[in-house]
Amino acid sequence: MNTESEVAEAVKAAKGPLIIKGGGTRSVGRPAQGDLLDVSGLSGVTLYEPGALTLVAKAGTPVAEIEAKLAEENQRLAFEPYDLTGLLGTSGATTIGGVIATNASGPRRIQAGAARDFALGVRFVDGAGNVVKNGGRVMKNVTGYDLVKLMSGSWGTLGVLTEVSLKVLPAVEASTTLVIADLAPAQAIAAMSAALGSPYEVSGAAWIDGAVWLRLEGFANSVDYRADALSTLLASHGEIVRSDNCDWTRVRDAVPLHDCAHVWRISVKPGDGPAVIAALPDGSHSMMDWGGGLIWAGRDAADASLHAQIQSTVAGLGGHATLIKAPETLRASVSVFQPESTGVASLSAALRARFDPRGILNAGLMAA
Repeated sequence: MNTESEVAEAVKAAKGPLIIKGGGTRSVGRPAQGDLLDVSGLSGVTLYEPGALTLVAKAGTPVAEIEAKLAEENQRLAFEPYDLTGLLGTSGATTIGGVIATNASGPRRIQAGAARDFALGVRFVDGAGNVVKNGGRVMKNVTGYDLVKLMSGSWGTLGVLTEVSLKVLPAVEASTTLVIADLAPAQAIAAMSAALGSPYEVSGAAWIDGAVWLRLEGFANSVDYRADALSTLLASHGEIVRSDNCDWTRVRDAVPLHDCAHVWRISVKPGDGPAVIAALPDGSHSMMDWGGGLIWAGRDAADASLHAQIQSTVAGLGGHATLIKAPETLRASVSVFQPESTGVASLSAALRARFDPRGILNAGLMAA
């Protein structure tokens, strides 16, 4: 599909379920069934106004292409979208449509916000083949119902994204990371919480390979001052080493877990992170991002019973766990996404009935 009208006609003419594919890099969820609807041909930046900090791109546009264009103007996607190709072993190019559809947000989410917070507008085709436009191409825009937020994180089950309008931000002049090694999860939470509660504008707080990483970004003089002040504040948490070479894509893309056959992405209150990690069976691997609010957990072997146990533990803490990586046989037999409460499930069903009355868009992908 190379045009929005072609997508609309294909959806309208569909006789059964459709599997929506852009870059094909996010094979998460229950194995989808149906005919392939490839929208990778919907590619290209259609509008970029550096002075207005806005960019509009077709949904199939590779993120790498967008980031290269922004770099020419010393700008960036501040929400730092993660890339699952290494973790899942997929090929292809991550697309901006996939990023918004899954609300893919990286370490900077704790400071800048999530992907959905930077989406100004969307165009999409609903399950009846209608083209829907919501939001706009500028930041000062009021259009009624915020379907932009609704589409973010819907995993293509409410509509096929065809165009996305984004807010972008200037790139940073300098970046440094404070590293505190050899901390247990509870100690890591204490250090990260102290840093995030300080006035020193931490843009990344992670626990990786047993060490806490705290990122500071901005003007060089400001970064130096804040690094010194934060080091003094955190002196009681352990020896602090400053590094300008920490690769935050290792945190963003959960690189330490790439060799695990089973991987969960778990969201909880930061203070609950140590309890979740302690509940994992021996031999599990884990890391934390977002100051402890996001946990990546991995194992070489797992079954449906362990998956249910993890989701039950997380649900008891008011969080949710998604099985990001597992053999297709396991993904087909369990609720990959955290089961919804009765009220939320009713709302979700009503929304899907409204936007996809035939139930054909990524059918079964998010099913319990």
